Amino acid sequence: MDHELLAYLEGFITLKRKQRFLDILEDRTKYITVAVEDVYQMHNMSAVIRSCDVFGIQEAHLIENRYGKRLDKSISMGAQQWVDTKRYNNTTSCIDALRREGYRIVATTPHENGVLLPDFKLDGKTALFFGTERDGLSQEVMNNADSYLTIPMVGFTESLNISVSAAIILHRLTSLLKRSDVEWRLTEEEKLERRLDWTKKSVRSVEDVLARYHSTK
Repeated sequence: MDHELLAYLEGFITLKRKQRFLDILEDRTKYITVAVEDVYQMHNMSAVIRSCDVFGIQEAHLIENRYGKRLDKSISMGAQQWVDTKRYNNTTSCIDALRREGYRIVATTPHENGVLLPDFKLDGKTALFFGTERDGLSQEVMNNADSYLTIPMVGFTESLNISVSAAIILHRLTSLLKRSDVEWRLTEEEKLERRLDWTKKSVRSVEDVLARYHSTK
């Protein structure tokens, strides 16, 4: 982590913006993450990213096997700048990567005998998988899931839009997480990395600024 570079770049942003970054980072977490599998509607993919930002989820994993890149910047309202998105060509590589990082795979679905959201416990780092609007999650995710999570519904409709489901679940689970005793916040190193990244994205003509900085070294 280049502390000198960070200090240099922070000279190009306001003190208010710098403090805003510090405040937001105190509520960021990687303890919960989100994986979205082959969502067709761009606005739904983008809305999930926006919900990640709103509820403090620092990373989102996008599986883009069938439809390619579906992130619509105008819908996510710039949230993709603040949430780290990792992209995968297939479901297997995403699940394998998350397992290597110690995540439990949790399939969100209205059709399985899953744990109802009010009863769901965060038993370790949790990766929440959300599927396509029409078909739901693939059989591969369902077969590899450690548990299933269901939003209780009492109406005639059997499912919710993916972005609505993500917002409901993230609101519930992040509230639960912050009341727990687990170490859910980013590490100090992770916070510094985000500060540097966010500050770079906030500096006008940052490439020119970086070139001037490096020319003096």
